[in-house]
Amino acid sequence: MDQAEFRSVPGLAGVELYRAHITQRAFEPHTHQAYGLGMIEAGVERFRYGGTDHLAAPQSIVTMHPDMLHTGRAETSDGWRYRMLYVDPVLVDELSGEAHWSFDDVVTSRHPGLAQRIALLHRRLWQCDDRLEADGLLLEFMSALRPLARTGAGPARDGGAARLDPVLDYMRATLRERILLADLAAVVQLSPFHFLRKFKAQYHVTPHQMLMALRLFAAKQMLALRLPPAEVAAAAGLTDQAHLTRAFARRYGVTPSRYQRQVS
Repeated sequence: MDQAEFRSVPGLAGVELYRAHITQRAFEPHTHQAYGLGMIEAGVERFRYGGTDHLAAPQSIVTMHPDMLHTGRAETSDGWRYRMLYVDPVLVDELSGEAHWSFDDVVTSRHPGLAQRIALLHRRLWQCDDRLEADGLLLEFMSALRPLARTGAGPARDGGAARLDPVLDYMRATLRERILLADLAAVVQLSPFHFLRKFKAQYHVTPHQMLMALRLFAAKQMLALRLPPAEVAAAAGLTDQAHLTRAFARRYGVTPSRYQRQVS
């Protein structure tokens, strides 16, 4: 009963469109490593983001930062219908001429007119086959959301938070290998006990959930390049193609083969 669909924008690298009507699926923690910008057309979604549960009602705008893991499930029996645009942060900087967009509110329902505006632009982008027109529509979309954004270096991070960054780098570099908790703790010279506590406090997920999110995002990138799913599964550190299919669908709402067809 769930329906989800991705689409790439012709000629625009770093941009991906998504629309879905979800009633039954509960999305496991995942990332797009891009700004997630969109709106809820109908129904209510509950999702966990930044360690906090959020409710997104009809005509509310959703603004997610890059590299932030999140979940998603229906709060109402009819599910929720929504549209999202995922855009690479480097592209946002290039288009706007500003650095490090950030949003104070993950969900806002104070601007129903703006929500309808970005939904219309999303539909037009979805149907667009002309690169010049797509450039203009994308700029209109970003300009519409600009009043909600702040720019600058982003929120300050304490030394403890920055200290765990090498762990994610290690995960990305060793996706296809068998990783133990002790290996991750050793990267930042902590005991497994203290490492696990600090990791969950910073990222609000377990190391295994983070690793799976990174593996599936890497798989998504490889699938977009039209690599065979079996090859992708091995490169991402998954057991086999069946494992890839199950894990991918639990995070992105579509199977790997369907995703490849949608973005081709």
